[in-house]
Amino acid sequence: MALSRLAIEGIGMTSQRTRDRMILRLREQGIQNEALLAVMRKLPRHLFMDQALATRSYEDTALPIGHGQTISQPYIVARMTELLLASEHPLEKVLEVGTGSGYQAAILGKLIAKVYSVERIQALHKQARALLDELAYRNIRTSLSDGSWGLAYEAPFDGIIVTAAPAEIPQALLEQLAVGARLIIPTGKQGEVQVLKVVTRTNETDYQEQVIESVQFVPLVRSERL
Repeated sequence: MALSRLAIEGIGMTSQRTRDRMILRLREQGIQNEALLAVMRKLPRHLFMDQALATRSYEDTALPIGHGQTISQPYIVARMTELLLASEHPLEKVLEVGTGSGYQAAILGKLIAKVYSVERIQALHKQARALLDELAYRNIRTSLSDGSWGLAYEAPFDGIIVTAAPAEIPQALLEQLAVGARLIIPTGKQGEVQVLKVVTRTNETDYQEQVIESVQFVPLVRSERL
């Protein structure tokens, strides 16, 4: 069943006015990329979560989406996306690890020509794919896959965003970066100090790492490769 215009635009606590307040808050928090802010202002975040939580969609907090996963708070989504967009490397093709609700992928899909997104939980993968199709995204390719292995057959990527925290950065993701490209990733064990990092591939063998700020993410669950 197609989404109605009212469902997309929202009412009350899911209305455009509420999204406008979110954008004002993001500006106050230091987000400056105007193209990103314009996308987040228009994108109906409330569609990417359970209807029971829709009225909380634009709060600056992470919210559950089922299966032990969360949709990150708007600030973190904006911060990670802005860090990716600040790359000096041209952004034509990027990888998102952890599709989740599909919200981060939807933002990237409005800003970047080709977006690949992987999700290990089948129910979330199917739900996100269905919603992205309803919203007419044709440049986002989703895969049911263990994200810690990336998507080697589509590499190299001009950028990678990881939306869950591994204890250590997976080597496979580093290897799938193009030279000059950025990996935006939180690291650290759940319940302990986690930090958001930007890792830039400077040449075929070397990487430059920058710690941005403290964060809190669900863990990146890794399975053994078959």
